[in-house]
Amino acid sequence: MTVVLRVIRLALASAVAGVLVAAMVLPAVGGAGVTVVSTTETLRIAPEELDEPPLPERTVVLDANGKRIAQFYYQYRQSVPLSKVADVMKKAIIEIEDARFYEHGAIDLEGTFRALWKNLQSGGVNEGGSSITQQYVKQVLVNKAKTKKEAAAAVAPTFSRKLNELRHALAIEEKYTKDEILEKYLNISYFGAGAYGIEAAAKRFFGKSASELKLHEAATLAGAVQNPTLTDPSRGKEYRDRLLARRNVVLDVMYRRGKITQAEWAAARKKKLGYKGYDISGGCERSKYPYFCLYVQHEILNNKAFGKTVKERRELLTRGGLTIRTTIDPRMQRAAEQAIRQYVKASDKPVAAEALIEPGTGKIKAMAASRKFGNNKKKNESNYNLVADAAHGGGAGFQAGSTFKVFTLAAALEKGMRFGDGFEVGGTYQAASYGTFRNCKGERVGDPNHVVHNASGEGGGGFKNLQTGTWGSVNTFFMKLQERVGLCNVVKMAKRLGIKRADGKKLGEYETFTLGINEMDPVTVASAYATFGARGKYCKPMAITSVTFRNGKTIEFEPDCKQVLEAEVADAVNHILSGVFTKGTMSGVGGIGRDAAGKTGTTDEYRAAWFAGYTPDLAAAVSIGDPRGSYKHPLRNVVIGGRYYGVVFGASIAGPIWKQTMLRALADVPPSSFTKPDMSRFGGCTGGCPKKKPKDRDGADGEDGDEGDDGDGDDADAGDDFFTTRGGNPFGRGGGERFARNR
Repeated sequence: MTVVLRVIRLALASAVAGVLVAAMVLPAVGGAGVTVVSTTETLRIAPEELDEPPLPERTVVLDANGKRIAQFYYQYRQSVPLSKVADVMKKAIIEIEDARFYEHGAIDLEGTFRALWKNLQSGGVNEGGSSITQQYVKQVLVNKAKTKKEAAAAVAPTFSRKLNELRHALAIEEKYTKDEILEKYLNISYFGAGAYGIEAAAKRFFGKSASELKLHEAATLAGAVQNPTLTDPSRGKEYRDRLLARRNVVLDVMYRRGKITQAEWAAARKKKLGYKGYDISGGCERSKYPYFCLYVQHEILNNKAFGKTVKERRELLTRGGLTIRTTIDPRMQRAAEQAIRQYVKASDKPVAAEALIEPGTGKIKAMAASRKFGNNKKKNESNYNLVADAAHGGGAGFQAGSTFKVFTLAAALEKGMRFGDGFEVGGTYQAASYGTFRNCKGERVGDPNHVVHNASGEGGGGFKNLQTGTWGSVNTFFMKLQERVGLCNVVKMAKRLGIKRADGKKLGEYETFTLGINEMDPVTVASAYATFGARGKYCKPMAITSVTFRNGKTIEFEPDCKQVLEAEVADAVNHILSGVFTKGTMSGVGGIGRDAAGKTGTTDEYRAAWFAGYTPDLAAAVSIGDPRGSYKHPLRNVVIGGRYYGVVFGASIAGPIWKQTMLRALADVPPSSFTKPDMSRFGGCTGGCPKKKPKDRDGADGEDGDEGDDGDGDDADAGDDFFTTRGGNPFGRGGGERFARNR
């Protein structure tokens, strides 16, 4: 009995409120009018402004050509003006939800009494008799809710909530036209299957815009609004059957009220439900370019220009309706993906990753990896960014190996050394004392007990100059060159070119810095090498060119570049690294038919392999390593891409991937040339000239050097470097774990 009385009291209260509001809209008649006004004042049913925050809108990410490559959303919604909604859709929603919408005020008195009667019959509050305006108010309050408690209060079947809803509805009716209210209602409503708003629902259910909906489709969506959870077609046949029945109810109502003809009614009723379930998945896992998508996502999340906190920035990304234009070039992305697939399979344990950067702008043109992005370990998927650093969703990276030798080379040229300058080196190298190398804090990090070997074991000695030492990637030469130049100068050079560890920690400044003991990611390495292609201009990696907000405001992003190296020094580096393809470790792979320069990299015990190279138009870096841990899973006796490798050098897989990528990516790009080096500054040699022998060329022209000397390993396989240790502390003072492990 108590329940019945409560229901009657709530329903009567709702009805009384309806009478009062209707009386406010209609002229008062005699004493009744006085009574209504008096009661209204008692209940304080007056218009109350409704705070209407912007609706959560999906954010779309576009490639360089303006094509969508990803989307982020809290609610999948695309708001559209009423003019872009089919007339039949407007009719269907009005007839089933609020037939007198254009005739009544904020509340439909007739509907309220109908709800009262049905509630009394059912013994519960099953129908609220709400107008479209009231429903819109309720949806706004639900969307505003920040907690479950607030969301529950927004739909609670209480007199106070209903009264509050009526006050807001009155204000909405005063503020907007009926068409504006209908537009807002259609854009805020949930239709089921993850679709919010009529446009998203039309695309999700039928793969078309709201402006293209047919009668049976419009009736389906109009029917879904009442209880989208129970009629969600994506949940199975039972739910689709309910939705079909509900659709037919809408058609029956439209026919009974004369909104459609009998023929239209009969034809529409014969139609199947027609639910297509078009994919509206968001997030990077559904992107065509997931690794680049992750990079873009973190660019927003890391940038305080988009919010003071990460939470605010994430909300903007998923609710703000942004349009993010990016740098990725689909053609170059495809080139990288095809080249990687040619040499490495998605099922392989070792993984290949590649980044393409435009010199002079820093624009990321492609980010590709051999593994698919995802959480399925059985399918060998990766759930982190294999191409980028930890700040962009990546991991710890791989040791960069001899790709770091270029920083020592650049530092040497900057200090005044010439192409022919060099010195005698042996097959091994040991620091003379702990003070032989000092880091940038002045600390002694040399270790006379640490022995560095060349690829050829005990051999590989002789006179090496800047050219031949680089072409052969001779470890002992670069250890001695770093000693001459100064470790801190080499570290500073690397930092000027944007080098930083993939895991975000400080660079390890140890005596083997030049041999690439620090873990890197392809984006960072590619952007550093792009600096040489841009004649000494370093540009921070750039993924986003513009962000447009829902209000039409656009933020344009320009390349963030700085001249960090003299153009003439960069020209000299380019000149030497060009010889890697013809006289050095890539001679077995060859060049790409245009000016290009680069450097191979193989790490200690073959734990990772790299190739980084560039033209004036494009730079790329390729890494190969095992994400399970390169220390425990080196690239020895492995099958990669269906081929067996006893050991993997930089020129074994990474080099060919780079070459095939560049051939495809630059196929339609007119070739650009490097600027020739200033031979008056860099040609010949100064104090470090070799002793002339009758059979030797003196290298004074800066071209020939000592090309054929003493087994420096110009061969594409054996010539790439690795280093081993003998006795004592093999890691340099204080640098053991960083030297020994890839993490």
